[in-house]
Amino acid sequence: MNTSEKIYSGKTKDLYALANGNILLVFKDDVTGADGVIDPGANTVIGQVEGKGRKSLAMTDYFFKRLHAADIPTHTVGVDLEQGTMEVRRAEPLGKDISGKGGLEFICRTRPWGSFVRRYQQYIRDTEARLDYLVEITVKDDERGDPLINDDTLVAIGLLSPAHLEQAKELTRRVCRIVEADLRDKDLILIDMKIEIGLVDGQVVVIDEVSADAMRVMDAAGKVLEHATVYEKLIG
Repeated sequence: MNTSEKIYSGKTKDLYALANGNILLVFKDDVTGADGVIDPGANTVIGQVEGKGRKSLAMTDYFFKRLHAADIPTHTVGVDLEQGTMEVRRAEPLGKDISGKGGLEFICRTRPWGSFVRRYQQYIRDTEARLDYLVEITVKDDERGDPLINDDTLVAIGLLSPAHLEQAKELTRRVCRIVEADLRDKDLILIDMKIEIGLVDGQVVVIDEVSADAMRVMDAAGKVLEHATVYEKLIG
């Protein structure tokens, strides 16, 4: 591994600085959840599942190629599935805090589920109703439970410009539609997903990953599928 130093250790990936100025993402087998139940939307690592990191990378490679075919830019440079690594261009995550850390997560929902239902359950009359690619934005802050933040606040406190906000939301919807269509072809249903977005040379691009690590998927019978099952049905 031609790296100079580890620069960050996250819940599901470690990041290394490369001599050429790029970043190497090393996908890990760690899984997040709560009370012993695996949940891609959770902030706590509860264990490991062997091979999970490479499966996440394989799905990310698959979806990033689909995004590139649709003229949606990402920060990826190259993927080594055998090593479980992805080389990417350095990106500035949208919405970093004053210390240069943090960032934002962009969530796209196709139907009410999870924390959305817990927040608004008294107002939801039909849990099967479509949400028409509703975009919610959260601040990446594990200590505060990744709080929601609204559009006006993002602009008012200078985390995003109005132009970048609009571009990021539209990019999130486009990604969600592509992922949803591909899953539908496998008789799977996308409930919701989250992505990260950053700037590379001033261009708004999709960063990090697009995999079952960051989405909820169910089958035609309404069963929410585990990470490995999504991988097998999608990549096989």
